[in-house]
Amino acid sequence: MKIKLELFGASKDLSDKEFLEFHLEEKSSIKELRKTIINYVDQNFKGNNNLKKIIETSAFCSEDNNIISENYQINKDQKIGIIPPIGGG
Repeated sequence: MKIKLELFGASKDLSDKEFLEFHLEEKSSIKELRKTIINYVDQNFKGNNNLKKIIETSAFCSEDNNIISENYQINKDQKIGIIPPIGGG
């Protein structure tokens, strides 16, 4: 399946575009997508720990803008958004 990962906030540092595309096996979960993104960081950003921390702590949202859990099953080509935590002080 083809997943278009829409980037928001600090996750925009992962690409010069507003999105990344990944290919996943049928019936993959958000947990598996997160691992795929971390592997992408390892390969393309020399394992940048700051980027990996962003991925590890981010929430994900579905095409209809609902927050989705780690166990959410991806069963078709779709857009999924990654929403990093927002810090302030």
